[in-house]
This record gives sequence, structure tokens and C-alpha cells, in this order.
Amino acid sequence: MATEQSYIPESLRKAVGVESEAEVYEVERGAIIRFAEAIDDPNPVYQDEAAARRTRFGGTIAPPTFFRAMRAGPPRVQVESPFRRVLDGGSEWEFNEPVRPGDRISVTQRLSNVAQRAGRLGPMIILTRETRYVNQLGQLVAVQRSTSITY
Repeated sequence: MATEQSYIPESLRKAVGVESEAEVYEVERGAIIRFAEAIDDPNPVYQDEAAARRTRFGGTIAPPTFFRAMRAGPPRVQVESPFRRVLDGGSEWEFNEPVRPGDRISVTQRLSNVAQRAGRLGPMIILTRETRYVNQLGQLVAVQRSTSITY
């Protein structure tokens, strides 16, 4: 029985679990309002403090997609596949706490998994990255797990 050749370089294996530096964002009420307007979301919990106070949130919060405007800090290690073609394998989100005006959100990212698979066009390397959003209280407010496929 022949063993499959590994295309995953050792440097990529060693990058698994290494967290980037943190980038910190101050969440401003005006930024939340502009973001909600830009995505055409009229939900008053994002724009109207008086209405938002009458909800279970007790005040204005940011839309869940607000996280898309926040990037992780610089990586501590390079994450490069030996393959140049890239497909977006999708994302999944986990939301734990609402983000409020005045919050300071620290964003980091790490390569959480690397795997090799055989595809119709040849070998593929699947990279899974985890982006973590943590507020000033140390609460994990959200996690994004994104997958890219290189071949």
C-alpha cells in the first residue's frame, strides 16, 4: 500500500495554534449607526437608544456583521500554502455577547487546523483560521472560523 505524498510544509504545520498580535478597536456609537445604515438594517436596537433600552439588550448594540469591519493584528508567523489557487471554503460564526458603544474589542487570529485532501484537480490543502473577538472584560464576544482551500 503506497502512502500519499504530503504537500503540507513543516513551516505550515508549526504555524498551527500560533496566535497573531492583537488589534484593539474602540466601538463608537456613531460607527454602529453608520454601519447599520450602510447595510440598510433599520433595526432600532442598532440606532435608537431609547427604543434599544426597552429590549432585552438594555441599550444600543452593534449588528453581528459589525465584526467584519475588524481585522486581527499582524501575524507572528507566515501562513503560506505551497499551492497558489485559493477557494473560499466558507465561514461559521459563534456569537456570545453583544457589542456595545464604548466596548474595546481585541481581535486575534490563529491557524487552527491544516489538512490535506485529494480533489478532482489534484491535492488540496485546507486551512482553517479562527478569529477571536474579546471585549475589555475578557469576555469572548464572537468567534469566526473560516476555511480556505488551496490547490
